[in-house]
Amino acid sequence: MAQLLASLFVSGRIVDGILVLVALEALVLLGVQARWGRGPAPMALLSNLASGAALMLALRAALTGAAWPAIAAWLFVALAAHLAELVIRFREGPRAAQDCDKAAWNNRRWRTFGARPPMT
Repeated sequence: MAQLLASLFVSGRIVDGILVLVALEALVLLGVQARWGRGPAPMALLSNLASGAALMLALRAALTGAAWPAIAAWLFVALAAHLAELVIRFREGPRAAQDCDKAAWNNRRWRTFGARPPMT
């Protein structure tokens, strides 16, 4: 078993397996979004996963002994994907939780020092 894991790490194939799992995660989450409308926004999700995948590819390049410009290029791709995700998320703006109690949320200003909202 140790020999198998050692060969997976030396060859970088462990990263390939992780990338397959990341692709499956993307398909499942995009399917949930399409079917039930829940989960992260598709573009934010894809840019997040692209950032992680680029980091994994940088790791693979380092494990296989690639030259430093190849590793730096994958790290730059990861940074670009991460910045793209930040832009997408900041443009979305704050979202209220879907399961928040609307009455309690509307009366939040009365929740200071044990005060109760006026009876109507």
